[in-house]
Amino acid sequence: MAETGVVHQVAVIGTGVIGASWVSCFLANGLNVSATDPAPNAERNLRRAVEAHWPVLESLGLAPNSSPGRLRFDPTIERAARDAQFVQENGPERLETKIETFRVLDRVTGAETILASSSSGLMVSQYQTACEHPERVVLGHPFNPPHLIPLVEVGGGARTSAESLNRAFDFYTAIGKRPIRVQKEMKGHIANRLQTALWREAFYLVQSGVATVADIDLTISHGPGLRWALLGPFLNLELSGGEGGISHNLTHMGPAIEDWWNDLGSVSLTPDLIATFAAGVKEELGDRNIKNVAAERDALLLELLRNKAKSKQLP
Repeated sequence: MAETGVVHQVAVIGTGVIGASWVSCFLANGLNVSATDPAPNAERNLRRAVEAHWPVLESLGLAPNSSPGRLRFDPTIERAARDAQFVQENGPERLETKIETFRVLDRVTGAETILASSSSGLMVSQYQTACEHPERVVLGHPFNPPHLIPLVEVGGGARTSAESLNRAFDFYTAIGKRPIRVQKEMKGHIANRLQTALWREAFYLVQSGVATVADIDLTISHGPGLRWALLGPFLNLELSGGEGGISHNLTHMGPAIEDWWNDLGSVSLTPDLIATFAAGVKEELGDRNIKNVAAERDALLLELLRNKAKSKQLP
């Protein structure tokens, strides 16, 4: 794990599932972390989450001097953020809450402190207006769980400086992440828009009686999902096109692809449809415990990450 430059103290605001995972990631990189969350039992739950994440992080490799003991839990945002060189905000996905949180963060931190948000879909321009120093407000959207998944989407708002974007990008890179730049603000950013597009058609196929919930899951996990874990859609299309690559592939398949696009469905998540999905998942799981499924998924994911790190050809 690389040096993180001037950052040695990180503040994590909001310690739910995403925030707790970020805390574990930062601690594993040898950073001091101050955290806060107003929920009842937040500190106890956070320390339990870090304890649960730590064996996996140990197997991935810890930075020198990394320790759960470098975590401090504070009662307020003001206390948690005041000494930080980098802040990772993970509050509710509500604009009014984001605006107030960033107003406080802007007031209590130094003007050089990067203020990053894990927001899943809100745009930085919507909440950086609360700040006297909006140039240091950035998007730092991870993919869940951040202590394992390398992707971080880095972007800015209308008043974010290029310097702040570069500093955030460099920081995430230094802690072992694979950041990408969101070149233009858009609701949902990149990864969530892509997976939401897939969900929409998956829901439609179940609603239309084309496939069961289990069939959809098997289709992805034993089909394109295996390739997607190694290469993205464009490189997969390049490989599928033979010697002609993606140009041949899209020229050959283009009319059919456009025809399928025009036939894609649209759904509304009614209570009845949600109940159908829930029943389908229950049937798919059978007598398997979901916690055991998650544990085995994470173990296999860990092996995949190790093997991808050894690759000299895959991006």
